[in-house]
Amino acid sequence: MRALFENIRLDRSAVSKAPLAQQGHDQAYWLAKSPRKRLEALELMRQLNYDYDPDTARLSRLHRPVKRKAC
Repeated sequence: MRALFENIRLDRSAVSKAPLAQQGHDQAYWLAKSPRKRLEALELMRQLNYDYDPDTARLSRLHRPVKRKAC
C-alpha cells in the first residue's frame, strides 16, 4: 500500500472550496469510478487522517501463549 501513497499527485487546479449546500456531485463522481479506485481512495484518506505509515507499522516482537479456561 505504500506505493499507493507515493503515486498520488494533487491537481490543485481541480480543487475548489464551496459551501456544503452547493456540493452535490460527489456521489455521481464516485459511482463512476471502479470499486478498486474507490477503495484505493478510501485507503489513502485513512492513511492521511490517521497519519499511518505501513512501513513502520509492525506487530510486537514479544509473544506469549495465553491459556484459556475450558467451557
